[in-house]
This record gives sequence, structure tokens and C-alpha cells, in this order.
Amino acid sequence: MAIPTSRDQLKEHCLRRLGKPVVDINVDDEQVEDRIDEALLYYRDYHFDGTERVYVKHEVTAADKSNQYITLDDSFIGVVGVFDIGDAIQSSNLFNIRYQIHLNDLFDFSSTTYVPYVTAMRHVEQLEEIFVGKKPIRFNRHTNKLHIDMDWDADVKTGNFIVIDAYKVTDPGTYTDVWGDRWLTTYTTSLIKRQWGENLKKFEGLQMPGGLTFNGQKIWEESIEEIRRLEDEMINSYSLPVSDMTG
Repeated sequence: MAIPTSRDQLKEHCLRRLGKPVVDINVDDEQVEDRIDEALLYYRDYHFDGTERVYVKHEVTAADKSNQYITLDDSFIGVVGVFDIGDAIQSSNLFNIRYQIHLNDLFDFSSTTYVPYVTAMRHVEQLEEIFVGKKPIRFNRHTNKLHIDMDWDADVKTGNFIVIDAYKVTDPGTYTDVWGDRWLTTYTTSLIKRQWGENLKKFEGLQMPGGLTFNGQKIWEESIEEIRRLEDEMINSYSLPVSDMTG
């Protein structure tokens, strides 16, 4: 059995599992395409391999400052946060706290213990968290707009970079192994089978030459049970556990 590495190969793989070319699969090509899209959407929403965590740098433009948000492409499904913007600890100028501690208290980490340095930096970070805080963000995957609630005129300049911690879908066009995922191929086959049953149910009881009759209801019922089992398997075996949130 060839493992699918493209959309067309996945389509043919699923149809063969349903009986093609021995059995005539009464599903239109557009219906098959729709079911593949449906399977991919579910896969990306729930499977731990359907998305990947990425760090993306974005160069601030005049349009970003005017809009006061950053526009992301459709491949982004969630944003975790942005790296600190304009904080005194991470900046590289001569007057930041880290540089001054290095200059006055440390020659290198092998000549003295680094425990006081780590303790001091944690204390400074805590003070900055209290008095400055993190920049709040808002993101919706349907609008593709990353809002960063800050003073866009004072905190960033055109040409500065903002590093975004986000999740992107695993693009099967780039990573062709996605098309051969065991769960995805089985789920897509079941969705096409459900479509097949829905099509045939309209001709339930119609007698063909030789005394054969359509039994679309049986095909539909089998597919519904398969889909339910596969979705349970997804939630229990392939989805990451929900993280606790402390407010």
C-alpha cells in the first residue's frame, strides 16, 4: 500500500478503501474535496501534530503603527504572547541594568559565584513586572489581527522587530507526511463514506436490474459510528491536555 504524499493521492487512497474501482462510489469529486477539507480542519484543531509552535519576527511598519495591530496570515491559529518590548533588562544599551552589573560586579562567571547575579536579576524582573507589566495582547484567528495594547508611538519605532510566540498549522504542502497520517486517512475515508451514504439514502428502496436495491442508510449508519469512534480516539489519544489557567 502506497502511503499518500499529496492531496490527490489521499483522495485515491480513500476511494480505494471504500471499494474503487470494484465498487462504484457514488460521490461527486467536489464532495470528496469538501470532505478532505473538513478532515483537515478537524485534524488541525485537535491533533498535536496538526500545529507547531513557532517564534516569528515581525518588522514594524508605518501601517502597523497607524492600525495599532499586526496582520498575520491564515496559517496562524493562536498567539501565546510577544517577547518583552522596550524593557530595561533586555536592552543592549550602555545604561541598562544587566550591562552595569557585568561591568561593576562580574569579570566572568568562573571568578565568582553567579548566585547573587541571578537573585538580583530575578528581583529586577519582578519589579519590572509590577511597575511596567507585560504588554496585553488580543488575537482572533478569523480576523488575523494581533492587537498589542501599548503606546505604539512611544514603545516601538518603524523598523523595530517584534518577536511573536504563536502556533501555526502544519502545512501539508510543505510537510507532505501529513497526507499519510494514519488517523487523517481513516477519518477522511469515513467522511467520504458518510457522504456516499447520504447520497444513496435519497434512492432508498429503489430497485435496480437484477433485483438489487440501494442501502444508503446502512452505509450512513456505519460511517457515523466510525466517525464517532475516530473523534473519541482523537480527543483521548492525540489531543494535548488542556492547560491549567491561574487568574
